[in-house]
Amino acid sequence: MADLLLHPALPLLAAALLCLVLPARAGRVVVVVAPLVALVQLSLLEPGTSVTGTWLDFDVEVLRADRLARAFGVIFAIAAGIAGTYGLRTQSPRERTSALTYAGAAMAVVFAGDLLTFFVAWEIKAIASTFLVLQRRGGNSGRAGMRYLFVHVLGGKLLLAGVLWHLAETGSLAFESFAPSPATVLILLACALSAAIPPLHAWLPDAYPEASIAGTVFLSAYTTKAAVYALARGFAGWEVLIWVGVVMALYGVVYAVLENDVRRLLGYHIISQVGYMVAAVGIGTELAINGATAHAFAHILYKGLLLMGVGAVIHATGRSKMTELGGIANRMRPVLALYMVGAVSISSFPLFSGFVSKELAVQGASAAGFGAAVVLLKVASVGTFLHTGLKLPYGTWFGPQGPGPRTDAGQPFRVGPVPPSMYVAMAISAALNLAIGVRPALLYQLMPFEVTYDVYTLGKVVETSQILLFTALASWLLLDRLGAKAMISLDADWFYRRLPRRMVEARLPRLTRRAPVEGPVADEPAPAGLLVRARALMLERAAERPPGAPPPVAATWLLGTVILGSGVLLLGLSLVVRV
Repeated sequence: MADLLLHPALPLLAAALLCLVLPARAGRVVVVVAPLVALVQLSLLEPGTSVTGTWLDFDVEVLRADRLARAFGVIFAIAAGIAGTYGLRTQSPRERTSALTYAGAAMAVVFAGDLLTFFVAWEIKAIASTFLVLQRRGGNSGRAGMRYLFVHVLGGKLLLAGVLWHLAETGSLAFESFAPSPATVLILLACALSAAIPPLHAWLPDAYPEASIAGTVFLSAYTTKAAVYALARGFAGWEVLIWVGVVMALYGVVYAVLENDVRRLLGYHIISQVGYMVAAVGIGTELAINGATAHAFAHILYKGLLLMGVGAVIHATGRSKMTELGGIANRMRPVLALYMVGAVSISSFPLFSGFVSKELAVQGASAAGFGAAVVLLKVASVGTFLHTGLKLPYGTWFGPQGPGPRTDAGQPFRVGPVPPSMYVAMAISAALNLAIGVRPALLYQLMPFEVTYDVYTLGKVVETSQILLFTALASWLLLDRLGAKAMISLDADWFYRRLPRRMVEARLPRLTRRAPVEGPVADEPAPAGLLVRARALMLERAAERPPGAPPPVAATWLLGTVILGSGVLLLGLSLVVRV
């Protein structure tokens, strides 16, 4: 039982409760101290530690500490500390509670040794992360948050159905490597949804840009990476994941190049980078699993730094579109410099973390003989440097007006101050990205298996440098074509955001059509029109919500669809499965 007290999720969850009851100043201390306590507990937790028990007559393993879980646990604790520091001046006590609950639940996911504990932590993670989207309380955060919730509710039901079916077939709830079966395919689909595998990915670029600036940093660290952990734990060696990951890497890059909003751009690129991890998990060798884990670790650091950089711009200017920015380089030099550390890291520059982690993942594909996958992943890395390392900083800080003036005098928009806590968080992340790049052993010693790969060979350094140089030259020659444009790119979310509305709009004229009537009654609305307006009025009065707040549950057709689908799914399982 003493080992259970070393569970690294406990300090994060306890801090979440404390932030609700303590004064705001004390809450700021707690949000920074709790991740440090979790790191200390991780250092004291011996590999092989297991805490088992019984819950609802099921044998559960609430804590299983091995090298794979420990690697993800360390970066999850670091991410909580950095993101918490970043949000010291912007997050409310409720948002801190949501963020720490989210981080604690993600930590519980990676240390769960059975599927029941895994499912409970998975659902808590989904609900807590929803509140991070809703906490912004402005713009489209309400609707985006509800869409995010409904998508992950669907994923949770797929996971539950798969777990119950797996239990009925095997009699075991152990969370270990799965053999292909209909039950495990359902579990795989649930993990694929949280990993943002296309076409199940649209929730990510829809919701992440609508969260608060600190909330987006938290979101980037946990949902997709917890899914990568689950894939590595249960589905290593499933070859279909190799090509799914390659498609992710290319898909995310293409949409990122087209994007104008800085956080949506980085959101799409999360999909691309997770593709490297998914492909490595599909290969399933020790080298490839090390590559997936290392890339997840480094990605949390540099993607968090990138989102903190653009978040500082949004905080200072109130603008998030590149077409509305530019000309602020001299007014935000420290933010630009720190952002560029993240940009060169994600672009795999030698001496930075991305080079150390991404090359390990790609080497896993090369060693396993998947040459086509290696080529396509290298192509995706070209797009990474193109949009994250070149297009975004140019459009955000420089723009068509050049470096810009040193003051706000005569400028179309004001650039406000950036809180010192944001600089501290970005500096810590930048230092870690550089430290891992200079000394790869800091990262490799945390991997699930022993790493003997030497990333700093002359051939690798020259090859990567040539790719980066070619990309920089091509972007300079095509600068006019690659610049940011005010446009909307259609994606898979069109099917649940726009298509139902188009279908209703197309059908309404037929519902309201009737024979013409002479006299004053000819101007009266059709019966269907009256019903539509009456329903809207009833929902508006029942909700009584301020503008921009989440819509009422009764007003969302998607919730009804999810409930109906879940009911049909559970009914079918109840007929064919006995637990």
